[in-house]
Parts: sequence; C-alpha cells; structure tokens
Amino acid sequence: MLKAVFYKQGNEYTGFAVSGHAGYGTEGNDIVCAAISSSVMLVCNTVTEFFKVKADVLVKENEITLHLKEKSIPAEQLLASFHQHMEIIAEEHSKIKLETRITGG
Repeated sequence: MLKAVFYKQGNEYTGFAVSGHAGYGTEGNDIVCAAISSSVMLVCNTVTEFFKVKADVLVKENEITLHLKEKSIPAEQLLASFHQHMEIIAEEHSKIKLETRITGG
C-alpha cells in the first residue's frame, strides 16, 4: 500500500509525506508507483529549485517528505494541486491511501 499524508495549517498546505509502494506491479515495473514517484519529484524540485522556497526534503527508503519552511503562495498552490492529483489516482486505485492532517490556523 502507498500512503500520502498532506499537512495543512488552517487552509494552507505546509507539506506532505509519501511512503510505501502502490503494489500494482513488481518493484521496478509498477506504473502507478512510477507515476506517483515522478509527481513527487516534480513537486519537490519545483518548490526548491524553481520557486526557490526553503523546504525540508527528506528522502529515505520508500519514503519522501517535504515541509515548507517559509510561506509561499505558489508552493502552497502546487501542493494543493498535487493533493488533487493524488485524489484522482486514489479514486482509481484502492491501494493508495490519503490523509490530511490539519494543525493550528
């Protein structure tokens, strides 16, 4: 199972954590995992390299997290878009679980 947790402070996205495997194919040949991995990399690289927003990005075995260290409307909008993208994928694939954790605000 692949799990994505989206973090929000009030209505503003502050980060995400994606872990696990989609389990729709063998490791290295799972197109659902590949699609999600590609999306995660795009979001992380856009936030840190294109938007130049300070963020903590942690890559571990089967897990990646991103937490914004500063307010950025474009980064928050990208995280919201990524969340919507993941909702669409999760609707079609039961092994994808999503969660939203809201703090403060």
